[in-house]
Amino acid sequence: MHFLRRSLTGLILLSLTLGLLAYAGYVVSASVQARMERTPGGGARDEREFAVKVILATPQTIAPTLTAYGEVQSRRTLELRAKAAGTVTLLAEDFEEGGQVEAGQLLVRIDPADARSARDRAQSDLMDARAEAREAARALELAEDELSAARDQAALQERALQRQRDLEERGVGTAAAVETAELAAAAARGTVLTRRQAALGAEARVDQAATATSRAEIALAEAERRLAETEIRAEFAGALSEVAVDEGALVSNGEQLGTLIDRNALEVAFRVSTAQFARLLDEGGQLRRAPVTAVLEASGARLTAPGTITRASAAVGEGQTGRQVFARLDAARGLKPGDFVTVEVAEPPLTQVVRLPASALGSDGAVLALGEDGRLEPLAVTLIRRQGDDVLVRAGDASPELAGRRVVMQRTPLLGAGVKVRALGDAAAASGEATDETSEMMDLSEERRARLIAYVEGSRDMPDAVRTRLLDQLAQSRVPASVVARLETRMGG
Repeated sequence: MHFLRRSLTGLILLSLTLGLLAYAGYVVSASVQARMERTPGGGARDEREFAVKVILATPQTIAPTLTAYGEVQSRRTLELRAKAAGTVTLLAEDFEEGGQVEAGQLLVRIDPADARSARDRAQSDLMDARAEAREAARALELAEDELSAARDQAALQERALQRQRDLEERGVGTAAAVETAELAAAAARGTVLTRRQAALGAEARVDQAATATSRAEIALAEAERRLAETEIRAEFAGALSEVAVDEGALVSNGEQLGTLIDRNALEVAFRVSTAQFARLLDEGGQLRRAPVTAVLEASGARLTAPGTITRASAAVGEGQTGRQVFARLDAARGLKPGDFVTVEVAEPPLTQVVRLPASALGSDGAVLALGEDGRLEPLAVTLIRRQGDDVLVRAGDASPELAGRRVVMQRTPLLGAGVKVRALGDAAAASGEATDETSEMMDLSEERRARLIAYVEGSRDMPDAVRTRLLDQLAQSRVPASVVARLETRMGG
């Protein structure tokens, strides 16, 4: 009996266990069936189809823009330095940071008392030298007159000596008279020599006076220059910077008082890679005078200045790479030296290229194009340029099949060769409804709208506010294409 009772208890427990397992299986089966009923399309699914945005590849002629970064600087910058030591007695009203001055305007005056005194002494010395020169000229004239008189006297004595000799030969004169005449002639010749020496001395005095006058004139010019150096004037029109002096300050010779910058002679210096620099050369290897645009953006403000490339650096700096290029700016309103700007350089136009979003080009150098059966096909392209968020690819002989094809605008890890996709708007076009692929809004067929509404209503992990907003959008006649693409991606086709 005891064995029978235990056997019956075991059978009862086994029956209960089997019943519980059967009930659990029923509950699971019912839950799966209910879930499958809520899923659009029932339990059987078709091949997964992705909704993608496409762009028509159209070959065209495009002028690329080379983008670089550079610094604005002035071609004419002058350091204002004191050429004389002393006290600053005058400062121009505009001699301040950012002051605008005109060419030739007096900026700073240093106490000129010492320089003026030196100039006056130099003038006095010059007057003395000129007086000495006049006196030497008069002495030379007198010495020349005395020399002329001495020569005349010597000639008379020579004629008297000749007469005495003639008388002696005729027996009329005496030897004593001849000797007296000879002594007188010799004395006259000695007087001529003395007068010649005096004339030479007067000439030397004139030369010395001329030298002294020239030296005095040089000293006066130097004194006037030193007096002029007590005034600092603007060499050209511009703006002042780094002003470091006040009225009454004591400055030393060579001390920097400020910097004068020509506001109308600005240029931008920017560095490009060697490959980019090669694209700026013409057929002769010379740097093209390509147009550039300097752009400064700050806090929503955008300042632009057109310009032209003028030259390139003669050598590559130590530790630098690429090439440094300079471009002269025209009408650079608002730009200042030291601004860090974006430089846009216009390159020669390129023919037979296609502009695509950068996200359309994969790391393998290919894009995905739609085939006739709606499946993706990889197409190898040649990358020509990168232009911000876009790329320029060759559409000529390198990839003739790219022209006219619809290319996926954004590649994702889910997309690849052979994947079936649907371009946004294709389903509506197939049902005969008007659709614009480039529009942000699109029409939906009733079947497609019902599938989307069923998916939104059956999604349990979606917040109520988001579900309500999506249902309101799907109830409209035209639905945002981005909403449709997002929902169909989550649905898996």
